[in-house]
Amino acid sequence: MLVVFRAKPAAEILMFAQHARDVLDAAGRHYPALPERGVITADQIEGLIAGIERAMAADTASPFHDLDHQEDEENDIKDHPVSRPVTFRQRAFPLLAMLKTCREHNADIIWEPAPIW
Repeated sequence: MLVVFRAKPAAEILMFAQHARDVLDAAGRHYPALPERGVITADQIEGLIAGIERAMAADTASPFHDLDHQEDEENDIKDHPVSRPVTFRQRAFPLLAMLKTCREHNADIIWEPAPIW
């Protein structure tokens, strides 16, 4: 199922429910299954941002985790970006950006099932 996150000061974000649950779980909101609808109040945002940032820092699968030790040789065979798995950091970034925008505007975030086109 696709869910959409909405907030007045930010653009909508579409995510698969499983990925949204994983991001919210890392942020400290634990659900056995993501509820169909939910809300993140402005008061809860600071703690969620901290949780997501901790999880992103621990994401060792990310290609950007340790930039100092990456090799940048021209002879290396590099995978095409489409063939690489999507990391937690990449999945969480849009929601983290929304949370930060909502923190600045003291706004709530809701999620609900995405509309069927």
